[in-house]
Amino acid sequence: MKKLLSLLLGILGFASSCSAQQDSIKTVSATEFAQIIQSDNVTVVDVRTAEEYDAGHIEGARNIDVLKDNFQTEAKTSIPKDKTVAVYCRSGKRSLKAAAILAKAGYHVVNLRGGWLEWSEHKR
Repeated sequence: MKKLLSLLLGILGFASSCSAQQDSIKTVSATEFAQIIQSDNVTVVDVRTAEEYDAGHIEGARNIDVLKDNFQTEAKTSIPKDKTVAVYCRSGKRSLKAAAILAKAGYHVVNLRGGWLEWSEHKR
């Protein structure tokens, strides 16, 4: 009985930590993202490769490739914790990965739902 109770409490603890992490991530459209990044209290981070970034990026965005091993270290040293982090990638998949890493590290994160593809369509 004690083992079952311990297992259930462990599952509840895990579920609540996942929920808290999700509360720190907000996924928005390009229109809402454009409004959010106008604030001085937001750091915009492009989590694509350097080559993708060089081909076109949101003005003022920092490039920190989420697929590199040093992503978390570079993010922690270059992004202030007192600012919201607005992340994007090409289509929204890598930025969700980055958002989860950043939220776990204590950041409040806004994710661009459709990534650079949606942003490019929005800006036309």
